[in-house]
Amino acid sequence: MRTDDVRDLYDRTMREHARPDGPGVRVERAGPLVRQVGGPDDWNGVVWSDPELDAAGADAAIRAQIEHCTALGHGEFEWKLYSHDRPSDLGDRLRAAGFVPDPPETLLVAPVEAVTSLPGVGLPEGVTLCPVTDAAGAELMALAHERAFGTDAGRLRHQVLTRLERAPDDFVALVAMADGEPVGSARMELYPGTAFAGLWGGGTVAEWRGRGLYRALVARRAAVAAERGYRYLQVDATDMSAPILGRLGFTALGTTTPYVYRPAR
Repeated sequence: MRTDDVRDLYDRTMREHARPDGPGVRVERAGPLVRQVGGPDDWNGVVWSDPELDAAGADAAIRAQIEHCTALGHGEFEWKLYSHDRPSDLGDRLRAAGFVPDPPETLLVAPVEAVTSLPGVGLPEGVTLCPVTDAAGAELMALAHERAFGTDAGRLRHQVLTRLERAPDDFVALVAMADGEPVGSARMELYPGTAFAGLWGGGTVAEWRGRGLYRALVARRAAVAAERGYRYLQVDATDMSAPILGRLGFTALGTTTPYVYRPAR
């Protein structure tokens, strides 16, 4: 895999020509930026900025996004900054304007066949992976997410239910069950017309970590991506998951940092 070529392909197809990541949202070109706009429970934010953006243009674009964010009336708006975006001090300019950075994540990509051909990837004994196809499954998935990450899963629950109702063919969700309890979950976004399938939200509850469940969740989603004809898997990985994914054949293309703006109330 030629890293620069794949990063260019990702920038072009997944960012500059981004598609809405779910029903009820839209992608807009706003001068030198591309952003997604939806409701308060959807992800709202900038996904791409022109690589020719200079200092003056960046400051003007940031001001415009703050005005746009304020007009939306939502609780927050995000600027998804990648390590190769320009100008090189764009992160400093976002902070100066009131955006707050969340911890950076590593943009990882792997050829689908590299993951599906891995030997010895199986489920821990006593665990079953169940597809999420209805509201009951979405509730189990949300519960697993809350137990794994310690965060409220209200937004996830809304997004999963919306996808299942309005666009189920481009979405895969899994919940891992053991003794009748959800012990892990994961989802995959499929982007028709592109080479990429995105892996999101993979996590296991603390007592099940280190047993191969995370690897099994990756492998199951990779198998579905292969069946659907996708070439690459993409992950925005935390420091916890990046080492595991590296051992599964994923390569870093850079980092991405969510810069979040929360309008004053």
